[in-house]
Amino acid sequence: MSDISIPGKIIAVHLNYRSRAAQRGRTPATPSYFLKPSSSVAATGGTLERPAGTELLAFEGEIALIIGRSTRRVSPEEGWAAVSGVTASNDFGLYDLRAADKGSNVRSKGGDGFTPVGPNIVPTTAIDPQALRVRTWVNGELVQSDTTDGLLFPFGQLVADLSQLMTLEPGDLILTGTPAGSSVVAPGDIVEVEVDAPTAPGSPTSGRLVTHITEGTTPFGDFGTKPAVDELQRAEAFGTAAEPGPAPFELTDELRTLLTSVSTATLSSQLRKRGLNNVSIDGLHSTRPGTPLIGRAKTLRYIPNREDLFESHGGGYNAQKRAFDALGAGEVLVIEARGERGSGTVGDVLALRAQVNGAAGIVTDGGVRDLAIVAALDIPTYHAGGHPAVLGRRHVPWDTDITVACGGAAVQPGDVIVGDADGLIVIPPALVASVVADAIEQEQEEEFIAERVADGEKIDGLFPMDAEWKERYRAWLTQR
Repeated sequence: MSDISIPGKIIAVHLNYRSRAAQRGRTPATPSYFLKPSSSVAATGGTLERPAGTELLAFEGEIALIIGRSTRRVSPEEGWAAVSGVTASNDFGLYDLRAADKGSNVRSKGGDGFTPVGPNIVPTTAIDPQALRVRTWVNGELVQSDTTDGLLFPFGQLVADLSQLMTLEPGDLILTGTPAGSSVVAPGDIVEVEVDAPTAPGSPTSGRLVTHITEGTTPFGDFGTKPAVDELQRAEAFGTAAEPGPAPFELTDELRTLLTSVSTATLSSQLRKRGLNNVSIDGLHSTRPGTPLIGRAKTLRYIPNREDLFESHGGGYNAQKRAFDALGAGEVLVIEARGERGSGTVGDVLALRAQVNGAAGIVTDGGVRDLAIVAALDIPTYHAGGHPAVLGRRHVPWDTDITVACGGAAVQPGDVIVGDADGLIVIPPALVASVVADAIEQEQEEEFIAERVADGEKIDGLFPMDAEWKERYRAWLTQR
């Protein structure tokens, strides 16, 4: 279905994802909105001009609700029934003009083409509103990924809230907020947004909404507010109120404690909901399976042995020794050994050095020498097996602090590594806070479900919980 008409009203939510709220440093108690003109719609995308003299054009990938019938004064439970379909949208905004109209966003978000939508409509009959996903790519790189599981205010609540004061008409659009990851784009960039329901039959999708950014040539006149930026606007446009670019991430003691309280299985489930399926480091064994491993990644890469390269890079204060010496408290050394088990990649002396430095763990997809001694240390080491041979039999220590491949997973310096008896998970730093919060909530739900199953309840309707069981779950929470 792809018939997207020009709406009578476009209503956008200011803040509606937990990940975005965490990024902004504020969580609203109730939803708030602004209006966008229908002339800002660009059906199925196309090109968007960044006006001359501006620099802070920001994208916001969102799920757009399409109202299917005249709606007034409905309840939150009835709100979703008023929606006929969903599609992808991009709520572009120009931070250079953000001060012009304060929170109304008339000029900063009302420009021609600033609301691409499409290309296809997903009928609501085919989807669960709690199981939708929105993703955004810039120049082919995934920069936003979240699900409606992370909403602060469900779709039905938004429709009900708005219908208290205004009649929503067929074709009206509600832009439901953007997750973390919104940032600035420049002329020449290509922005793509897709909304899908990956767990629904047939995995229905809106398709990719593609917008090409171009450079405007007509300057602003002297008869209105002109573009202007300050450090606050520049920082917020790039995605943080503190400084341009990604906000600095700290793996605090509180976060470590929270991560320790949930399993890697639950963390894996939450990452999958965010579109990240390839984040497990596979095929390794832990020297201390009962000890959780939590820390930020430092990386070391080995290349296949070649005698002349080992002669130039294998001896002396090589990359391997530098990596172990540089390990800090709470860090995890992740080693790329290509799954090659035919020689050791770490032995007892270097493992002891890591422990003395206060490192949280060692992860290698190669072999370990002196395995019995390494296993007796307090530091957990994940490995592919024991082997007596020295490094030079299979490997040349080559480089540190780069993106590596370990156990089939890509690991970047600074990624958060979590390990337990089930295995190892890699979490991008920007997702840690929201992933662990949702994982704790998921495990609470699973605890409730397990208690009910133990009491003899049937699985149907309970796992996953239908509306009736969710109501019982909420009552159970209040009694804890």
